[in-house]
Amino acid sequence: MHPRIPPRSFRSLGFWTLIVLAGLSCATETVEQGYTVAKVTRRDIVVSATAAGAVEPVKTVEVKSKASGEIVEVAAEEGEAVTKGQLLVRVDPRIPLNAVVQAEADSVVARAELDNSEAQLRRSETLYQTQSITELEYESAKLARASAYAQLISARRALEDAKIAFEDTEVRAPSSGVILGRNVEVGTVIASASRDVSGGAVLMRMASLDTVQVRSLVDETDIGLIKEGIPVTITVDAFPNRPFRGAVLRIGAEAVVQQNVTMFPVLVRIANEQGLLRPGMNADVEIHIGEVRDALAVPNAALRTRNEVGTAATALGLDMRTVDAQLAEAGGGDSVSSQRGRLADTGDGDGGAGGAFRGTRGKGPDQSLFGGSYVVFVLRNGVPRAVPIQTGLTDFDYTAVVSGLRESDSVVILPTAGLITEMQRREEHILERVGGPLSTQQPRR
Repeated sequence: MHPRIPPRSFRSLGFWTLIVLAGLSCATETVEQGYTVAKVTRRDIVVSATAAGAVEPVKTVEVKSKASGEIVEVAAEEGEAVTKGQLLVRVDPRIPLNAVVQAEADSVVARAELDNSEAQLRRSETLYQTQSITELEYESAKLARASAYAQLISARRALEDAKIAFEDTEVRAPSSGVILGRNVEVGTVIASASRDVSGGAVLMRMASLDTVQVRSLVDETDIGLIKEGIPVTITVDAFPNRPFRGAVLRIGAEAVVQQNVTMFPVLVRIANEQGLLRPGMNADVEIHIGEVRDALAVPNAALRTRNEVGTAATALGLDMRTVDAQLAEAGGGDSVSSQRGRLADTGDGDGGAGGAFRGTRGKGPDQSLFGGSYVVFVLRNGVPRAVPIQTGLTDFDYTAVVSGLRESDSVVILPTAGLITEMQRREEHILERVGGPLSTQQPRR
């Protein structure tokens, strides 16, 4: 048998306990004497921040042509996967081909002129040694040979340039990827991207989709909990039941304000080995701030800060000296009485467990998200007992317990300290009006 709570406390807790129970799972049970308890169970605790964004390629390449002229062939279509070096577009090669032929002829002439000048120089050397020609004539022969050599080098360079220009009529893929779009058709006349002041026409846009990224905007209240490299889950409308795994690549340094909401850009990188994610897809981003698997957990409604223990003990009808002794025996530190004394000095009020677990959407990130020290009331031999515990990660419904509890324990569920205080205030107001304690009032028939 559980001890009976005093009539006032029992009547007070009855209605408000129903409010607390609204968000709890079937692991919670209600005891006849008025205690509402929850078993300490094992569960997964996952905390995440959500955002929206769009899939985009890591790097987009604009394909242009170094050659000018009419396009005579388009060898790749939009959406087609291409490999590095694959032919994409062919420009009319006739003029560059003619230039190659002309440069080859010029090179042959230059080679012949060089051979002739070298033979003339050898004869001039022999005649100069026998004093048959003057030194000026000998120097002229050497100059003719050097000029012929320079002409050959120039012809070879022109030939090489003509060959390059001819090769440029075939526009090939600079890397492996997917054609995102094409802007030209057969018959389109284009200007050289290397000679035109405007940079030439963009023939195609392509990108590698083996890895993609999502650029999302995260609320500033969550950004302090996000670090580079933490895991991310992406879902898109095209594959609603298939999550894609990624990681935070980079966090923007400057905020973006949209509709009076301050957010920070977060870039997420995702492997896209099967090519299912395509640029432009809307994506829901879930950034996993923390995760604990198979952890001992209790409902957040069972947790009390040291400042709230007094209110909770009063609601349960427990003697404060007994609660202080229990906490001291368990190594809980200062007594509740001293905590309440300091509370009066600082002017702070009991916020209740609900206040301690506002979540990341309140005034700022709650430091209790990753753990802290709390007190729970555990049923030991059917009697509530104050037990200090250390907590870990919380998802704002349940909190992981690091130490202080066993899996066989059951914790008492209470409304927040604020609700208890308000409930007591209303009961006192009713007592003043009816002129007696509620326990003496007879129900109407």
